[in-house]
Amino acid sequence: MTQEPEFETILYKRDGKVATITLNRPEQLNTIVPPMPDEVEKAVAIATLDENVSVIVLRGAGRSFCGGYNFGGGFHHWDSLITTEGQWDPGKDFAFATAPQVAPTQKFLSVWRTSKPVIAQVHGWCVGGGSDFALSADLVIASDDAMIGTPYSRMWGCYLSGMWLYRLGLTKAKEYALTGKPFSGTEAAEVGLINKAVPFAELETTVAKLAEQLSSIPLSQLSAMKLIVNQAYDNMGLASTQTLGPILDGLMRNTPDAQRFIDLAQTDGVRAVVTERDGLFGDYSQAPMERQPNPEHVIIP
Repeated sequence: MTQEPEFETILYKRDGKVATITLNRPEQLNTIVPPMPDEVEKAVAIATLDENVSVIVLRGAGRSFCGGYNFGGGFHHWDSLITTEGQWDPGKDFAFATAPQVAPTQKFLSVWRTSKPVIAQVHGWCVGGGSDFALSADLVIASDDAMIGTPYSRMWGCYLSGMWLYRLGLTKAKEYALTGKPFSGTEAAEVGLINKAVPFAELETTVAKLAEQLSSIPLSQLSAMKLIVNQAYDNMGLASTQTLGPILDGLMRNTPDAQRFIDLAQTDGVRAVVTERDGLFGDYSQAPMERQPNPEHVIIP
């Protein structure tokens, strides 16, 4: 096993033919802040260029895969790219959302574009931008009690990667786009959003076995099969969806309703705004415990 260069928000290691990228902000549910998108992109590049690597595994440290974008502080960690003199600048946001060199969504989509197969190992919360990231992997294996959803469908966002649309199909995509309801890991597997759900105790071994199986196939063969599938979806307009989604996301973060939402998050805390947002639906943090991930299910890197 080799330890690669250290990062601030992720961990990277290679064990044989498998490179593992671990989101490593466990106390914050691996919520997305700078420089996480840049570091993920760099780690994917390292794995792609490493001739010893055949498969990439994504996972999250602690009790969740990823809690989405961190907005508790008002999103100010992106200010230099989306504001001018303290005010939202739609021109800047447009450029930020679409330029591959800076756009977080495009950096996370490096897992879609790499020639090597990527397996997302999902547990705990996998929501918002975290779900867009996980669903950009080639194969997604989740614990049965994981919760996968887009609460931003109700406030302060829009589909970013397009993967929810292409994986679900029209009927379910409309339902979940309009309601923002989450899936458990088991439910997500049943509707084809992800590949498989297993008990948490079996998650790591299931992913490791799948990675080992893929690693036994010639890398050129894996790359060819990934390319032909990706190309088919690119021909269906995936790239244009991935351009429009982040632009709409920027607009939805700056409507009067969204401004009120983020102001309340800053003054009363994130718990207050998510209680207001999700209370009527009775899901996410407002769900009964049996509809939340088991907090004792922890990944230790």
